[in-house]
Amino acid sequence: MEFTSLLTDYRMTTRERWRVYKRVSLMFLLAVVTLTVVHRGNLTSLQDFQTDHIERQTRMELTADSEVQKKATVNFWKTIQRLQSTTQGSRITLKQAPSTWDVDSSNCSINLFNSSQEWFTGPEDNFKQFLLYRHCRYFPMLINHPEKCSGEIDLLIVIKSVITQFDRREVIRKTWGKEQVLNGKRIKTLFLLGKSSNLEERANHQKLLEYEDYIYGDTLQWDFMDSFFNLTLKEIHFLKWFSSYCPKTQYIFKGDDDVFVSVPNIFEYLEISGNLKDLFVGDVLFKAKPIRKEQNKYYIPQALYNKTLYPPYAGGGGFLMDGALARKLYGACETLELYPIDDVFLGMCLEVLQVTPIKHNAFKTFGLVKNKTSRLNREPCFFKSLIVVHKLLPPDLMSMWKLVNSDLICSQKIDFLD
Repeated sequence: MEFTSLLTDYRMTTRERWRVYKRVSLMFLLAVVTLTVVHRGNLTSLQDFQTDHIERQTRMELTADSEVQKKATVNFWKTIQRLQSTTQGSRITLKQAPSTWDVDSSNCSINLFNSSQEWFTGPEDNFKQFLLYRHCRYFPMLINHPEKCSGEIDLLIVIKSVITQFDRREVIRKTWGKEQVLNGKRIKTLFLLGKSSNLEERANHQKLLEYEDYIYGDTLQWDFMDSFFNLTLKEIHFLKWFSSYCPKTQYIFKGDDDVFVSVPNIFEYLEISGNLKDLFVGDVLFKAKPIRKEQNKYYIPQALYNKTLYPPYAGGGGFLMDGALARKLYGACETLELYPIDDVFLGMCLEVLQVTPIKHNAFKTFGLVKNKTSRLNREPCFFKSLIVVHKLLPPDLMSMWKLVNSDLICSQKIDFLD
């Protein structure tokens, strides 16, 4: 009886213990599940917070960039209107250049403002790169020759070139670009370059250029990539350099490395022109229209330039200007955003100064006649009478130079200089 009672009590105790054990186990399991859920929730919340923070930060930065862009980006035609409206009857006060090259860093962050625009998907990659870094105006110098402008210089010949076109520079040095004193006129020559656009060969190209410059000492090079859309950089870098180092240079001829130039005819024209103030003469285009076809090399979207016509500008193959005007152009360029076509950009700068370039028939930057196969384009008697003829490769340039400077007899005098 007592044994049976004790057994019953033991069984009840065991059952209660089992129930307690199950309850404890269930509570522990619930606790574990709850902690896991809470932990995961915290992680998710943290990730969500981090993601949200990054997105908000990005939006803030883009908004800030947008605001900066809105403040800093002034369409060039608005700038011109503002300058002209505030300078009626007075001279424009232009920025003074430093006495040395004062840019020693090429750090420049990308500007994503334009990338959010719908039209941005259309242009080619090089054009997009230009727009993303359009605000980066000046870069350090890799090769400099400030001594080129020491003393009085009557004509500074400045040629745009790229590292790989050594043969073009060499034939120019041997022909029309030779440094000399001609009839008492002192002539100096410079080539303008950026860095090689070929990343794999950049180091080798640079060494070759440095050796070339060691021999000739006539190179200016800056730390930006040489490309079509960076030609405007080459333009403003030279203007800044010239304003810094060349206070006693009277005239500048600036052109490409594939042109034929008659330096004697330049001086003859300058004598005839009678020292015109703010002289800028070349093969000038009037009422040229922006090209809107995306496939074209010179394509310009409406959002970048919304006017119907460009201001008058000279073809970049070759033009002549006086030194005083070049120094003014440096200041005028500072008031405008960079434009992807360097010839047009210079025309915009001239418009800021209210200077109209002079069109002259002795500058043939688009060939002598429209028919490129015509023999007239290779007629030495024409070349003898002109100042600039564009598009001659080194062998053709050397051959034409020899013909023009030989005992050439022309049946009729062709006077393009008047």
